Amino acid sequence: MVPIFSTLTYDEMMEVAKITVPRSYKKGEMIYMAGDKGEKLFVIHKGQVKISRLSPAGKEQVIRILGPGEFMGELSLFVCKPQTDNAETLEDTSICVIDGEKLKGIMAKYPTIAFKVLEELSHRLDKAEKLIEYLGSHDVETRIVETLLELADDKGEVVLNMSKKDLASHMGMSQETLSRKLSYFQDMGWIKQIGHRRIIIVDEIGLRTLI
Repeated sequence: MVPIFSTLTYDEMMEVAKITVPRSYKKGEMIYMAGDKGEKLFVIHKGQVKISRLSPAGKEQVIRILGPGEFMGELSLFVCKPQTDNAETLEDTSICVIDGEKLKGIMAKYPTIAFKVLEELSHRLDKAEKLIEYLGSHDVETRIVETLLELADDKGEVVLNMSKKDLASHMGMSQETLSRKLSYFQDMGWIKQIGHRRIIIVDEIGLRTLI
């Protein structure tokens, strides 16, 4: 289920397993923090992890949300520097921790692993560049509407996999701004909020007038 190892044979996977240590974390625990020593690759077996950074002023920016099969901490394998991100669990999570130095030896032996890692890093770089462009060219209401439409299922229901605080951070705005705009959308009859993580799109046409 881990894309970077999916092309390996059983015996090759067993080589990776020998340098892997399983760890479990409760919801809200930090797996690592900016400044921690790197040299490890973390692969998510079960659960969700939020990757974020703090600005000099202490404002959190959510970089991405990762789930089963995805990995983090990979930059420390290629650059000798401490971690630059924070990794926090959003729910009870199981992680496979792989020794970086030993993994680099296996990557030299099986280059397909290195190519898979580079492929994933290229996808992440592309997403980051698009996000930067998106935040600079779209106003707050447009960002919220397009995010809701993107996350909605066929019935127009949005079930958030993160808190509204984290969603707001990822969209480059404060939680207060997001809450105020969602309340306005609801007052206009465009959406209906149910609890903290469910949003029903009632009038898609009305929402799209803001784009």
